[in-house]
Amino acid sequence: MIVGFSQGGWYTGGSAERLAQQRADGAVIDALVPICVSQSKLDPDMTAKIEQLLAMKSSYEQRDFVIKSGWATMPATDGPNRDLASKCADALAKPAAT
Repeated sequence: MIVGFSQGGWYTGGSAERLAQQRADGAVIDALVPICVSQSKLDPDMTAKIEQLLAMKSSYEQRDFVIKSGWATMPATDGPNRDLASKCADALAKPAAT
């Protein structure tokens, strides 16, 4: 039984639930990234803000910048989502495909 749980891929009910919740949360964040990017494009100061974002070296600074800009706050929510802000900052910092 020990081998089954450690190497066989078996999970306890609680472990399986946590894993499922983590995967669901990640999928929701991935689905919201395009909305965050769209919100950045609607910002009248987008060009200047993207330049500021790209000048930041730390991913934490970039995440906080996206939060302060309001791009990671989804409609009908009370506040920004930090995980969404991180992924959105990553997406905005990527060079555009040519």
